[in-house]
Amino acid sequence: MRVVRPFGALVTLALALALCFLTLPVVAIFAGAGPRELVASLGDPGALDALSLSLKATLAALAVIVVVGAPAAYVLATRSFRGRSAVITLVELPLVLPPAVAGIALLAALGPQGLLGGWLEDAGVRLVFETAGVIVALVFVAAPFFLSQAQAAFSAVDRTWLEASRTLGASEARTFLSVMVPSALPGLLSGLALAWGRALGEFGATLIFAGSLSGVTQTTPLAIYELFATDLTAALALSAVLVAISGALLLSVKLVGGRVAPGLLAR
Repeated sequence: MRVVRPFGALVTLALALALCFLTLPVVAIFAGAGPRELVASLGDPGALDALSLSLKATLAALAVIVVVGAPAAYVLATRSFRGRSAVITLVELPLVLPPAVAGIALLAALGPQGLLGGWLEDAGVRLVFETAGVIVALVFVAAPFFLSQAQAAFSAVDRTWLEASRTLGASEARTFLSVMVPSALPGLLSGLALAWGRALGEFGATLIFAGSLSGVTQTTPLAIYELFATDLTAALALSAVLVAISGALLLSVKLVGGRVAPGLLAR
């Protein structure tokens, strides 16, 4: 006779409750809009503009994040210096900032009346109510996801490989490109996927800093918010698209990396 252990039953029940609570709202999005309504709503020009802008802006943001973030994460992973913990805390701070606070912070720094507003204006750079402002907001909120993952990936690379490369006469730059990056590539790709997912779902900072102008700064989350008041089916359709993309990105983290860096997801 099999004995039912109370603790085993309890944790199984907890898992079942968590699974139901966390998946039911997602399932409801697809249940609320049938395939026909979904396709019809996605044919709306405003929805297509929002999806196109989200794709272009997130890809531009990812390019900036990789070009700047990979070398920055390499420094944090391989260098020991005074104040390193403080630097890591500062670059990861946007992870825990409320979206509205992130938007206000960007305005205070880069807006017309911000700390660098005068300098940007003199240089002819406009960010508020411009697509460039959307990209800046996406970089600000998504970069810490890549930086944290990349730092963990670089830290896990066997140092003897780097030493062997330097012993053979390779410069640090060549060692970084030919040894460090390929060795840490699964972790870097995982971080990139996580950053992309965060950028696709960004709402508050973009709205406050760049506004919501159709075809200019209105990304998919902003379009969903606008459609919610007038066309719930269209809002559900766009939401379903973001859920599908986000799910694919999350799955890619599992498949490509084989593991997710504990430095990020353990938080």
